[in-house]
Amino acid sequence: MKTFFQILANTLLANVTNMTVWFAMIFFIYLETRSVTATSVVSGIYLVAVAVSGIWFGSIVDHNKKKNVMILSGIVSLVIYIIGFIVYLNAPLETWKNPTSPLLWIFVPLLLVGVIAGNLRGIALPTLVTILIPEDSRDKANGMVGTTTGVIFLITSAISGFLVAHSGMYLVLVLAVVVMTISIAHLFFMDIPEKEIVHLEGQPPKVDLRGTFAVVAAIPGLIALIFFTTFNNFLGGVFMGLMDAYGLSLVSVQVWGVLWAVLSCGFIVGGLFIARFGLGKNPLFAMFAANIVIWVISSIFTIQPSIVLLSIGMFIYISVVPFIEAAEQTIIQKVVPLERQGRVFGFAQSVEMSASPLTTFMIGPITELFFIPFMTTGAGVDLIGDWFGTGSARGIALVFTVTGIIGLVVTLIAMSTKYYRLLSNRYEETAVLPEGEPA
Repeated sequence: MKTFFQILANTLLANVTNMTVWFAMIFFIYLETRSVTATSVVSGIYLVAVAVSGIWFGSIVDHNKKKNVMILSGIVSLVIYIIGFIVYLNAPLETWKNPTSPLLWIFVPLLLVGVIAGNLRGIALPTLVTILIPEDSRDKANGMVGTTTGVIFLITSAISGFLVAHSGMYLVLVLAVVVMTISIAHLFFMDIPEKEIVHLEGQPPKVDLRGTFAVVAAIPGLIALIFFTTFNNFLGGVFMGLMDAYGLSLVSVQVWGVLWAVLSCGFIVGGLFIARFGLGKNPLFAMFAANIVIWVISSIFTIQPSIVLLSIGMFIYISVVPFIEAAEQTIIQKVVPLERQGRVFGFAQSVEMSASPLTTFMIGPITELFFIPFMTTGAGVDLIGDWFGTGSARGIALVFTVTGIIGLVVTLIAMSTKYYRLLSNRYEETAVLPEGEPA
């Protein structure tokens, strides 16, 4: 457990760096360009990169020492942030105000490469839970990971808005370079008791998508679980593409940043609950119950133009998210052999994230071309405007409400299928699989 806590602390340092760059970049792009489409495109690029890289990253995790993988992740991010800082210092100020500027769309993907490199660590971490933590305690360990995520969001949300308001991306990139260097140095001297690389005997290191898919398909209900999460992420792309634009329509960037710092405590609350009580005998049930809660919340938290209602709804939403993530990780850690877990986690990430870019790329233009006019000068003004409100922000709000209703219906249908029962039974019946060397 001591080693596990050290890994969590190092993850905190690295992910604070990456998430600060990500949050700040979204804030910076929107405030400079005032374009909802630009922010949704940035989010879409991020999600495409995550989807494309997941399977490859999973193979890297399986075929290398986890410590070396995490060091590689940090070094790539550090180099990218140094290059990005040089680009930012030498770019004219008017570059950032033009959403069609070529240099802007060189700068953004460049920084995203640094952020995406952090996903190597994200895939390695749950495999380390399998190696270091006994099987009957992994759900609680996954809850601790969720708590760490909450602390990361707390820190990044609190500082991103102020850093951007003070000096654009200047201090953001200075902080990124300094903290990432500290994280790499700390990890270099850490001792992780991973005695050997676990791999399939007689097979050379490779991506092996076919073999990974065969493992996933052989477990009853696991494919259905991944595709259910994929659909949820299809809807979740709406939030990624529009949430900052909606929040910044209600409050200033400084207030929005502080508010997200407070809201991110929901990750801590949810993670601590799981760390203390676990997920129960059936993590799959906990996962679906959590989905029902978040889609109900999504249907109502923007029903009025109130920052209070938004804050309450998002706090509940964020508190429940760790249950979904911990449940999926706990299921995979038990039903998938360790030598395949990196690739299965990477496969799941790639498939699950593949839907979000489509939504995120589309939702900005759709909102600007349909929903905003619908609630500004269109039929929505007469139809629901008297109680829902009118204007651009209410057009964005209507997108959230419709998304929540669709998500709730799909979750209830999925929970009644045979695949839900098959995977539940498989989890309860599966014997303990090879786990490496527990701490």
